[in-house]
Amino acid sequence: MLTRGEIVRYWITSAEHDYQTMMHLYNSKDYHWSLFMGHLVLEKLLKVVHVARINTEVPRTHDLLRLSEKAGLSPNDQQKDQLDLITSFNIAARYPDYQHSFYQKCTPAFTRKKLTAIKELMTWLLVALEKK
Repeated sequence: MLTRGEIVRYWITSAEHDYQTMMHLYNSKDYHWSLFMGHLVLEKLLKVVHVARINTEVPRTHDLLRLSEKAGLSPNDQQKDQLDLITSFNIAARYPDYQHSFYQKCTPAFTRKKLTAIKELMTWLLVALEKK
């Protein structure tokens, strides 16, 4: 059985790898997949905050706002809105009936703006992790 520290390191390392993939996809102009990976980065960081603060049982959900609540975080209204929006990237990038409209929405400007929000949320989560 893994220790809490080993679980935390695993999720952080996995989130770091996904962050690099997110940026690679953005630089390759695969904007919708870049945002999908951004969702995964935040999901993994929220799960690591949960593990560090609450217990080693990782919640089985992709809903970022729900994960933040399970981790004992108190996002402000803007963060709540961003978490809800970024959660939608998980569905929109994966399912064919959503992909086309999401793909059209993912312009370079839209993606840049959302990646900035993802990076801000990452910073918030990493600070929360330090304060555990």
